[in-house]
Amino acid sequence: MQTHQSSLDTPVDEQPETLQPAYWSGVFAMSLCVFALIASEFMPVSLLTPIASAFTVSEGLVGQGIAISGALAVITSLFIPVIAGGFDRKYLLLGMTALMGVSGAVIALSGNYFTYMLGRALIGVVVGGFWSMSAAAAMRLVPAHKVPRALAIFNGGNALAMIVAAPLGAYLGAVMGWRGAFFCLVPLSVITFAWQWRSLPLMPAEPSAHKGNPALQVIGLLSRRHVFIGSLAVGTFFMGQFVLYTYLRPFLESALGASVQTISTILLIMGAAGFVGTSLVNRVLAKSVNNTLIVIPLLMALVAVLIISMQGAFIPVVALLAIWGFIATAAPVGWWAWLTHNLPNDAEAGGGLLVAVIQLSIALGSTLGGLLFDMSGYVPTFAVSAAILTVAAALAFTVSKNLN
Repeated sequence: MQTHQSSLDTPVDEQPETLQPAYWSGVFAMSLCVFALIASEFMPVSLLTPIASAFTVSEGLVGQGIAISGALAVITSLFIPVIAGGFDRKYLLLGMTALMGVSGAVIALSGNYFTYMLGRALIGVVVGGFWSMSAAAAMRLVPAHKVPRALAIFNGGNALAMIVAAPLGAYLGAVMGWRGAFFCLVPLSVITFAWQWRSLPLMPAEPSAHKGNPALQVIGLLSRRHVFIGSLAVGTFFMGQFVLYTYLRPFLESALGASVQTISTILLIMGAAGFVGTSLVNRVLAKSVNNTLIVIPLLMALVAVLIISMQGAFIPVVALLAIWGFIATAAPVGWWAWLTHNLPNDAEAGGGLLVAVIQLSIALGSTLGGLLFDMSGYVPTFAVSAAILTVAAALAFTVSKNLN
């Protein structure tokens, strides 16, 4: 009888599909990396004022550090097949983790605004590269029927970071200064690097199912009808979500008269609900990816409409926002599952396309929401969010025959 190979140095590709081991320690190491990555990406949100003061620039200019990280994430996600090349994916992920630590150190030690922006650009590269490879990595860490669970664990790190990143950044900034807050990301990156080094198996590069320029393969995937419609569905979902979500704080201040402490509590409740939703969504996806991707935007559209109808009633609105957080944070797990079901032979190129679509859609949604909120307030803003989310549900229904 053949004995089970447990060595972490045995390439995944050499394991028969029926005997593929589950590297759950590697999955949790990746989840910790997601936590550190999201915390790094959104740390400036709660530290804009002291950073601006240190560099004698406006808070708006400091805020562009988030924009540049998003721009680099889009570029990296589109060109990850070229960047990755024939590198073993284990070492590429380790390189991304190391670069995350370098980014934190560069920002913490930056002597001017340009160096700060350089550090933010580095974290953008990590965001685009890591998320583009995450689905493909999950497919190689666990058996096929366990991939949705692995993706849910990845996104659990995301949800947890969304809960604590902003308040933790503000606290650390008050205790040790904004540079100290960013420097705390360095030892976290080191711990993550060590865990991934120990727990991830070798993951040699796999040839794509399609020949030609790897970068063009990312965009070339859109020539497939179900991928094109699926990308539209992903894009409209995130656009609709961030039309509303980005402007929750001014809504809570103007419609509910909420104080800063109350707003922080509400956002914490939403984040906690999102963490629970991410933990449970795997069970729903196991029954039907199709229905999950259709129902989620419909429920979020309903929540947006109900919030409008409540006209500032505090407790009902907070309850609805908790429901929104529960649903919205779990949604990305469904779309990554869609990717692994539909593009099993092009998971990295598909991941790059998905990340690019999501990043662009978040930017478009935030911009549109800002224009609407400034001109007309929260009612039309939330109504447009509901309309876009309804379109996302319709597109998900259209592509559902291609979802397994």
